[in-house]
Amino acid sequence: MKNGVTIAFVAALACGGSGASGSEPVQQKAPELDGGVAWFNTDGKPVKMAELRGKVVLLDFWTFCCINCMHVFPDLKRLERKYAKELVVIGVHSAKFKNEKDSDNIRNAIIRHGIEHAVVNDADFKLFTAFGAKGWPHFVLVDPNGFMVHSKGGEGQYEVLDKWISEVVAKFGDKIDRKPFAPSLERAKMKDAAILYPGKILATADRLYISDTGHNRVLVTEHGGKVLEVVGGPDEGLKDGDFTSARFYMPQGLALRGEELYVADTENHSIRLIDLKEKTVKSIAGTGQQTWNVKMGGDGLQTGLNSPWDLALDGDRLYIAMAGDHQIWVMDLKRGGLGPFSGSGREDILDGVHAAADFAQPSGISIQNGKIYVADSEVSGIREVDLDPAGKVRTLVGKGLFEFGDKDGVGDTVRLQHCIGVHAAGGKIYVADSYNHKIKVADPVTRLVKTLAGDGKHGPDDGAKARFYEPSGLWAVGDRLFVADQNNHAIRVVDLKTAQVTTVPIEKR
Repeated sequence: MKNGVTIAFVAALACGGSGASGSEPVQQKAPELDGGVAWFNTDGKPVKMAELRGKVVLLDFWTFCCINCMHVFPDLKRLERKYAKELVVIGVHSAKFKNEKDSDNIRNAIIRHGIEHAVVNDADFKLFTAFGAKGWPHFVLVDPNGFMVHSKGGEGQYEVLDKWISEVVAKFGDKIDRKPFAPSLERAKMKDAAILYPGKILATADRLYISDTGHNRVLVTEHGGKVLEVVGGPDEGLKDGDFTSARFYMPQGLALRGEELYVADTENHSIRLIDLKEKTVKSIAGTGQQTWNVKMGGDGLQTGLNSPWDLALDGDRLYIAMAGDHQIWVMDLKRGGLGPFSGSGREDILDGVHAAADFAQPSGISIQNGKIYVADSEVSGIREVDLDPAGKVRTLVGKGLFEFGDKDGVGDTVRLQHCIGVHAAGGKIYVADSYNHKIKVADPVTRLVKTLAGDGKHGPDDGAKARFYEPSGLWAVGDRLFVADQNNHAIRVVDLKTAQVTTVPIEKR
C-alpha cells in the first residue's frame, strides 16, 4: 500500500488538463453513495441516491491540491445557476495527499473555494472505484431514473457537460423533480476574521503586504498589525480603479518595486499593478479568462494566462509561477509583453534546458544569486532555475507526482508534502511545507533540508513548540520570517535566532 492506495492504482491516477480523456457513454444503475467518511454542506447528513431520484445528478471527483480541479469550480457554478431546478452537483473528494484525507482540511478547502454543493470525503476511494473515475477531475452524469449515462475526465468540459445535461433535461421533461435541493453551507458556520485564508506575504523593514485571499483583497500593514491600506474586496471581481472600487478574485503572489506592488490575481488569471502612491489598481496582463497557452506569449493584456500563483522581480523582468500551465513565465515590464520562460507545459518532474524541463503546478517562486527557486507543489519539490535563458532546471528536492512525505535530510532522501511557498534569503531557502504544516529551511548548495518550526500537526500554537495550518507563503527580513498561515487565518512570525513563533494581531477592517 502507498498512503492507503495501492501503487498500481496510484500510478494510473493523474490530474487532467483540458480534454484529458474522452467521453464514455454508460448505461448502468448508479451505485449508492456509500463509503464516505464525512459529508459537507449537508449538516453532516449523508446523501442517498433515493433522495436524488427525479434529479439530474453530476458527480465531480476531485482532490483539493489539484489545479485542474480548481479550474472546474467556476464551470460547476455556471451549470448550477443554469439548471437551478433540475441539477444537483455532488462533489466526491478522493484525496491524493495524506493531508487531504482529513475532513477538517477538506472543509477548509470547500470554504476557501466557495463550493456550495454537497461534498463527501471519499478518503478510501470507495466511490471513486465504484463509479469508475480515472483521475482528477472526473465527471459522472446520472439521469433522473438513477442510471449513469455519461463519464468523462479533465477540466475545460463546460460545453460537454452543458450538452449532456440539456439532453437529459429535454428527454425527461416534466418527469424531473424541480423542487430545490438546498445545501447547508459550511461557510455560514464560520466566523469572519481579520484576514481570511491569506495566500502570500511580502515584507520590508517596516511593512507587510498580505494577500488576504479569502477576502479578495490586498492589505498593507505595519509589522505590529496596524492596517495602513485596504486594496479591493470583499466581493470577487475584475475591476480597475481606486483602492475602494478595485476588485480582485483570490489574489496570491506579490512583488514590490518602489511604490509598485504587482499581484498575481489568480482566479482572474491576470496580473494587476497596485500604485501605492497614486492609490490605484490596473490590469497589466491577462484577459480575465483562463487560457491554455504553453507555447507562446504576446502583449500583456492580449495574452490569456492560466492561474498565475506567485511572482518574483529581477530588474524589469517579472517572473510568474504559472501553476495552471506548469511553467515559469516572464513579463518584460518595459515593453509589456510576456510568455513562457521555463517548462514544457507537461505536468511532471524533469530537469534539463528550459524548453524541455517539466514542472508540476509551481506555486511559489523566489530569486537569489541568479537563480529562481520554485516550490513545485504537485511533486512536493524544490526546483532551481537559471535566470540565464540558455541555462537549465535542476531539482534540489522531489522525486515524482506520488513521492511525498515528511523527511528531513539531504537531496534525494528528503520528502515534503505539497509545498506551496518559498523565499530565498541569506543563502538559504525557506519553505512552506504546506501539507506537513511545517516551515523548513534548505541549503541550495548542499541540498540539506531541515525543519525550522512546526511538529507536523495542524494548530495555532505559538512559542517554541509552535504549530501551523497549511502555511502557504513566507518572507524573511533580517532575523524574522513572516508566514501566511492559510487555514489559521493568521500571519505568524518565526524568530530565526530562537525558532520561537508569535502571531501578528492584524487589525480587523
